[in-house]
Amino acid sequence: MELSEPYRAVLGHLPHDVGHYYQLVLTDAAARARFVELFGDPDENHQALPGRRRPPSAPPGWEQHYVSAAAATHPAEDFAETFAHYLHIRDTLDTAASFAVAPDGSMPESVMPGDMGFEQLVECWLPLSWALNQINRSMGHPDLYPYLLPDRVLDKIRFVHNLVSPG
Repeated sequence: MELSEPYRAVLGHLPHDVGHYYQLVLTDAAARARFVELFGDPDENHQALPGRRRPPSAPPGWEQHYVSAAAATHPAEDFAETFAHYLHIRDTLDTAASFAVAPDGSMPESVMPGDMGFEQLVECWLPLSWALNQINRSMGHPDLYPYLLPDRVLDKIRFVHNLVSPG
C-alpha cells in the first residue's frame, strides 16, 4: 500500500512472477528486437541502473510509458508487470463474459489471436474497466482498475498478447 499499488498481493505477485518465467520462455531470438524496442534491454544490470531501484519512486511521467511504477524499475520488471496486467484483463473479461456483464450487454466468448484479437480485447476491456470504475466510485470505493493505458502501454500489452496467442 505504501507504493500505491493495490495489486501488490498474491493477486499481483503470482501473475507478475509468471511473467518473468514466460519472458524467458516466449521471448526468443525472433521476438528479442521488438522486446528491446518496447521494454529495453532485459540484460541490463538491475542494481546498476541509476534511480531505478525502489524506493525511491519511479521517474516523473512514468505513467505515459509503464503500466505501473514497479514496471519503471527495469525492462524485465516492465515485461512482468505488463504480462500480469494482460492476465488481469483476460481474467476479468472472462469473468464478465461468464456473467454476461458488459457495458453493451455482450462480450465475445473468446479473443482471437494476433493484432485483430488484441483490438477486440481492448474494445471490450476499456468500456468494461471504465464502467467498473464508475460503479465503484458510485459506491464510494476507489477505482477497481486504477491504471492508465496510454498508447505506449497498449503497445506493450499487444506484444504480450501476440507472444501468448500469435496470429
